[in-house]
Amino acid sequence: MIVKVWSEDGAGKVVEIPVDMTARDVCQLLVYKSHCLDDNAWALVEHHPILGLERCLEDHELVVQVQASMSSESKFLFRKNYAKYEFFRNPLNFFPEQMVAWCQESDGSIPPSQLLQNFLNPSSCPEIQGYLYVKEPGRKSWKKLYMFLRRSGLYYSTKGTSKEPRHLQLLSDLEDSNIFTIITGRKLHNAPTDYQFCIRPSKVRSDCKELKMLCAEDEQSRTCWMTAFRLLKYGIVLYQNYNVPQQRKSAVSPFSAPVRSVSENSLVAMDFSGRTGRVIDNPVEAQSAALEEGQTWRKRSQRMNVLGSPSPLHPSSLSTVIHRTQVWFHGRIMREEAHKMIMQQGQVDGLFLLRDSQSNPKAFVLTLCHHQKIKHFQILPCEEDGQVFFSLDDGATKFTDLIHLVEFYQLNRGVLPCKLKHPCTAVAL
Repeated sequence: MIVKVWSEDGAGKVVEIPVDMTARDVCQLLVYKSHCLDDNAWALVEHHPILGLERCLEDHELVVQVQASMSSESKFLFRKNYAKYEFFRNPLNFFPEQMVAWCQESDGSIPPSQLLQNFLNPSSCPEIQGYLYVKEPGRKSWKKLYMFLRRSGLYYSTKGTSKEPRHLQLLSDLEDSNIFTIITGRKLHNAPTDYQFCIRPSKVRSDCKELKMLCAEDEQSRTCWMTAFRLLKYGIVLYQNYNVPQQRKSAVSPFSAPVRSVSENSLVAMDFSGRTGRVIDNPVEAQSAALEEGQTWRKRSQRMNVLGSPSPLHPSSLSTVIHRTQVWFHGRIMREEAHKMIMQQGQVDGLFLLRDSQSNPKAFVLTLCHHQKIKHFQILPCEEDGQVFFSLDDGATKFTDLIHLVEFYQLNRGVLPCKLKHPCTAVAL
């Protein structure tokens, strides 16, 4: 079967795949073909521009099957999604205590240590509860209802917060439905908040009437509803999906220090120590080579600084442009565009990008996600003894270039709410 996949820069790549190829397999194929860094954060996104919906395919889903249920205007996107399995690492951040309960006991609570086990165990009955706005069919108005998400489906109470079976109405099942983020603005649907999502029957191609439009009060509750939907629908399969790359990663390399990524999309590690160059396939060797090359570059630039150099790549000028080679630097994008990119690639702690400042042409801005909130920090240049430095904390900690700054904050939190962990990357297929 022929599948076309699009990148965020608007380029498309056509791949021929067997009918039993999963979303994970397609991502691995695209990583290989595009020379991307394989960090198990890539995802295939089902994107519906007319409906304004998108979702990340689960790793085990068959791509050809999903494509068969898509309309002609819909397409697959190849994109990073760092939040795909983040709830396995930090479950308490995803499930606020007041939203999780046992469905047999209205006052029962789930111990934090057993939270995920109860979602993965088919014989247990955790449920998510809370208020959601529901768009009334055929109308622009929204109604606030108390909802319950269980293995059997999503219900709303016809009488306040009552859980009595006679007061519960089924809004949607989980088996034959998928959950999507609504990417169009709240104005289009006259939504009460920005935190929209919807449940769409799997077999429906383009009928808006079949969509169950929902709206949460805040980002944390929306994430909770959407994550619980996936866990209750797929159960242990999600945990198996999460474990496959983890096991492979631990078998391949224990190396965890941050590495300079000169170009994630186009370069491969090479060894020129012999008579002919060779591609370094071993990840451990490649990372060691990258670190060694970075240290050599630093020593050489320091030596050039001492001796002086007429070269156009003198360190003093090089330090002001070297960051443009990095995958986390996005140039003159607007604040709104930076916000959108972070949202699309998963709001996990430490997801970041750097961009040019709109208000100060000599400054830069670090955009960082922490606790599902996106924050912006200005990086200001400062001059000392004729050399330009960059600082996040008014000159208390200074760096010769932005790469040096990023590497420091990957290892040290400093004035930031968390360390820099995941670079927000725009891939080119």
